[in-house]
Amino acid sequence: MSGSPVSPSEPPLVSDEHVSRETPSRVEDDPPLAMEALRAVQILNPSGEITMPRPDHPRVLCVANQKGGVGKTTTTVNLAVALALHGNRVLVVDLDPQGNASTGLNVPHHAGVPDVYDCLIDNVPLSEVAQPVEGIPNLWCVPATIDLAGAEIELVSVVARESRLARAIAAHPEKFDYVFIDCPPSLGLLTVNALCAAQEVLIPIQCEYYALEGLNQLINNINLVRQHLNPTLDVSTILLTMYDRRTRLADAVEQDVRNHFGSKVLNAVIPRNVRVSEAPSYGQSVMTYDPGSRGATSYFEAALEIAMRGVNTGGTA
Repeated sequence: MSGSPVSPSEPPLVSDEHVSRETPSRVEDDPPLAMEALRAVQILNPSGEITMPRPDHPRVLCVANQKGGVGKTTTTVNLAVALALHGNRVLVVDLDPQGNASTGLNVPHHAGVPDVYDCLIDNVPLSEVAQPVEGIPNLWCVPATIDLAGAEIELVSVVARESRLARAIAAHPEKFDYVFIDCPPSLGLLTVNALCAAQEVLIPIQCEYYALEGLNQLINNINLVRQHLNPTLDVSTILLTMYDRRTRLADAVEQDVRNHFGSKVLNAVIPRNVRVSEAPSYGQSVMTYDPGSRGATSYFEAALEIAMRGVNTGGTA
């Protein structure tokens, strides 16, 4: 009936009775985010025996895939939170004009907020725009506002346009263990800036057929950047996302990716999980929103693998 906003037969849009007890109640007695972060560590690492060792040198990872909807931002946010909760100093650079990584970390990014655009176009130091993430110690975020949408055009006429982000990160007075750069779903100048600033590329790949199309184009672009702009760039990590174990296609895509990329593919696979999708609407990562969920434990395992690989290869990097 048009006069009734919600039909009596329909459930309310948000109801606490549909939220598992693993997830804190969304009412006024919510614990502070810091308490949720502490609880996340207790659930994900109850014995405290698992450590994510800090790398021997700062690791700058560009999270890239020109296909949208493969989990770039979700991966960036959750890996960053998992590593920060276990003692690593982490910076997230939101390089997507949509600002979804800023949303996921509950960092203000409305018009007028100092953001990564100011660093790229006006040479504002990164330290002046980085914001601490509430409740997560050791984690900072450089937000993206809608201003960044015009940066692609404005960068065209700027001197050394491809290396603006690299210089901003290098000039930051504090050294981070990890810098994650969340790229837009394109291969434009913003992504090129990220590839020039990074030492490593992390590619999330959705376990569906279309995800494999276009991957060659991304690899070709990475190779071009390596040849002409950043010779140390390496595709170090492939992460399979949105894995649905009920389908043969997901298994076939996984086998194809593992056969092609070998040891670069993490053993941890991120399943399709509703908690992962719900978390950003509360301004949280799934690590704190529902640490007992399959999504959270999978990202925890992926972060642990990345940390261990950094130690195992750090001495030779």
